[in-house]
Amino acid sequence: MLEGRKLLITGVITRKSIAFAVAREAQLAGAEVVLTGFGRSRRLTERAAKRLPEPPDVLELDVNSEADLAGVADELESRWGGLDGVLHAIAYAPEDALGGAFLETGYESAAQAFRTSAYSLQALGRHLAGLLERESGGGIVGLDFDASLAWPSYDWMGVAKAALESTARYLARDLGPRGIRVNLVSAGPIETAAAGGIPGFGDLAGAWGEAAPLGWDESNPDPVARAVCFLLSDWASGVTGEILHVDGGFHAIGAPGAGRRGSQPVNGQVPAAAGERA
Repeated sequence: MLEGRKLLITGVITRKSIAFAVAREAQLAGAEVVLTGFGRSRRLTERAAKRLPEPPDVLELDVNSEADLAGVADELESRWGGLDGVLHAIAYAPEDALGGAFLETGYESAAQAFRTSAYSLQALGRHLAGLLERESGGGIVGLDFDASLAWPSYDWMGVAKAALESTARYLARDLGPRGIRVNLVSAGPIETAAAGGIPGFGDLAGAWGEAAPLGWDESNPDPVARAVCFLLSDWASGVTGEILHVDGGFHAIGAPGAGRRGSQPVNGQVPAAAGERA
C-alpha cells in the first residue's frame, strides 16, 4: 500500500504511542520513515525507534519553533527531495487546563493548548507543503479525539481538538488545489503515556468497550494505525477534509450502553474522555 513512500511521523514517545504503531505499519507496507523528537523526550523517541522493523532517524522538532520546522523541511529536502505524507500526532495541554476546572483556566494555558495541539497542524502543513506538492501531492493526517461533545475533565484539550478539526478543514481547502490531502483520524481511547495524564482515562477505557458496537481494546492501536496508513496511501486519493472515526462505532451510539447486550453506562453517564496524543 505504501511501497516506496517517504513519510514523516511525529509523536512517537514510546512503543505504546499510536504514532509508533503507525510507523511500524507504514514500514511493513513498504514506506521509508523518519521520526521527530523534542528536547529531553527525544531520547525516548530514539529508544522506541530502535524497536521498529527498520530503525529510522529521529529529527529534532519543537512544533512551536519556526526554526525547527524550517530545519526539518530543509533536512527532508536534502535527504529525499520530496515527501509523500506526514502524521501529525502532537497535542499538549498544561495541567491546569484539564481535570474539570474549565472556568478557572487562565488564558496562557488555554493558548498553549491551542498552539501546540491545533495551530501546529497549520504550521507543519505550511512548512512541508512544498515537499508534498513536489511529489504530485501527498497526504497530511492528524490524530483527533471527537470534539463534537463536551467531555468531563477534557476541558481545554477538547476545545483545542475542536480547533484542530476546523484547522484540518481549512488546510484541506487551501492545500487541495496543490494536490495535498488533509484528514484526521478520530480514535477511541488508547493506553499511551499521554493518555495516562488525562483524569478519568481508566473509567473511559473500561466503559468504551462496553458501549462501542464493535467493542474496543484500548491496548491495541493497530486499527488506528492502519486507518492512518490508508489515508496516506493512493487508495484515499479522493478523500480530504474528512474525519475518519476509528473507535469501534462509539461515536454513532446516542445512548451509551445500548450498543452491546448487557452493557451499561458508568454511573448513568458517559465517563471522562482521554484523547491527548503524545
